[in-house]
Amino acid sequence: MKGEYQHTLDAKGRLFIPAKLREELGEGFVVTKGLDECLFLYPQHAWEQLEEKIRRLPMSKSRGLQRFFLSSAADVTVDKQGRMIVPSVLRSYAGLEHEVTIIGVGERAEIWDRQAWENYNSEMDAGSIAQAMEELGF
Repeated sequence: MKGEYQHTLDAKGRLFIPAKLREELGEGFVVTKGLDECLFLYPQHAWEQLEEKIRRLPMSKSRGLQRFFLSSAADVTVDKQGRMIVPSVLRSYAGLEHEVTIIGVGERAEIWDRQAWENYNSEMDAGSIAQAMEELGF
């Protein structure tokens, strides 16, 4: 998945998911807490792989991951208008009130409060991106 999309959350907690991302996420997908106070959206197959990886870890190493990702996970579908309902506990966690940014990041999508996304991006500069690329061998 890739791209950046600006949308709004309605009063009932519904959010339009762009058609391109809906194609990649599939008919039913999983939304859960993400890192950096955003939400992660996983296609069902990718979620199952992540869940299996977490379960294979020793309990001493995985219990925090289990609690963080699995306890907040919800199965979602989109309605005929292409909207999903973002559970209230997840809206609160990510600070989603009205304006949101949805981004594609490889095997998942992320939902951010628009201002939080802009703040996150303003902290990234060319030097830190170049350093990260160098450390990863790009």
